Amino acid sequence: MAFLNLIINEIIPADSTSVNKLTDLVTSISNMSTQELISSIIKMALDLSARVFGAILIYFVAQWAIKRIVKLMTTVFERRHIDISLRGFLVSLIKISLNIIVIVSIVGILGINTSSFIALFASAGLAIGMALSGTLQNFAGGLMILFIKPYKVGDFIEAQGYSGTVKEISLFNTLINTIDNKTIIIPNGGLSTGIINNYSKEPIRRVDWTFGIAYGDNYDIAKETITELLRKDERILKNPDIFVALHSLGDSSVNIVVRAWINSENYWDLYFDINEKIYKTFPMVGLNIPFPQMDVHISK
Repeated sequence: MAFLNLIINEIIPADSTSVNKLTDLVTSISNMSTQELISSIIKMALDLSARVFGAILIYFVAQWAIKRIVKLMTTVFERRHIDISLRGFLVSLIKISLNIIVIVSIVGILGINTSSFIALFASAGLAIGMALSGTLQNFAGGLMILFIKPYKVGDFIEAQGYSGTVKEISLFNTLINTIDNKTIIIPNGGLSTGIINNYSKEPIRRVDWTFGIAYGDNYDIAKETITELLRKDERILKNPDIFVALHSLGDSSVNIVVRAWINSENYWDLYFDINEKIYKTFPMVGLNIPFPQMDVHISK
């Protein structure tokens, strides 16, 4: 006993709390008989075995329950027609959260101080967060986009200087396909705080044209021709009605503004079709499509 106390006093400072606990343990063991010591070891081994067996049992039961819960939540999300991107994120979040709860519970069953364990996780999370601040900003932006839904997969948007159809929304980036089939990857951090023009958000859109006729041409004929062409096209909505008016007297042309409302998916097809029809029809009714020109007067 004296020998053990001497070793403890030499290795560890005498004022340490750990010394007192270790000394009490050594004293308790020294006062035990061989039979009592063996009984204590067996009792500790049985207690540890029971804890380990209970932890293993809880782990497998919890994994079975998590699979059932994830499957149930997936079915609920599908029935409620929740967006695919948001559905995948929510399922992953639920699965990760449940697994963390299981791990902390198992650590507690094994006799480890869970408060220290949680503090360790928090410290590690803080360090990782400081190192990956930009990535976490994109992650937070992805969460906002998935929950607020300023756009969804299939929408045609304009943001960050690019325009195209949204192909995929992940937690960190949004992929869009441009009109010429380029894939643009935009970080979600900028999208969540920037201006987004979503052309697909509203079911109907207004198409605007400006057509020019030459000075001296009959404006009434031009207005009647444009109105007739638009009313014949079934893609143009009856309400709101089309609008045709003389917009301005330009340097080389009399400009006529034309506005019509259509379903959003028909926007570009109608826009180009009407341009072609106007170009072909104006000359047939005696209207001239002007171009910039300059008159030069020479004085002797």
